[in-house]
Amino acid sequence: MSNTKSKEQLNVLLVGNNPIDLSRTEAGLGQIQNHQVTIETAFDLTSILNRLSKFRPNFILLDDNLGSTGLRLIVQALQEHRKTKDIPVTVLKNSNYIDTINVGVMNYVLKHAITGEVLYTAFMNSLKFKRTQQYLQQAYRKRRGQFMRMVRFQD
Repeated sequence: MSNTKSKEQLNVLLVGNNPIDLSRTEAGLGQIQNHQVTIETAFDLTSILNRLSKFRPNFILLDDNLGSTGLRLIVQALQEHRKTKDIPVTVLKNSNYIDTINVGVMNYVLKHAITGEVLYTAFMNSLKFKRTQQYLQQAYRKRRGQFMRMVRFQD
């Protein structure tokens, strides 16, 4: 009888346009311990949609080299797509000075700090953020009527 644990599967969609950053990130993903990591790489919205036809990611990493407009468009498309709307997104950032909340992403990793441990922690945090966001949206939809009556009562 085997005493080895089965490894948890991490399917990561890595989106970026800088080969150096992408290879550094792939190396960091390869350092994640006790997990089977599968990586698919995309470069733009078209290649993302092509990858989604055959690949089911459970985490998405976006490189901030895509630019704020590119990031915003990709995040919006991911949030609206039926296969990715529930998948947490993390941005790979060059510095703390770039705000990712404006593009709809609350979690990020600084590129100079990429290690397997940092990436895994970021994935777990992004999963918590996503679940909390979904819970709050569901709770709001459920209690919207009560909330609106409360607001009207105070006027």
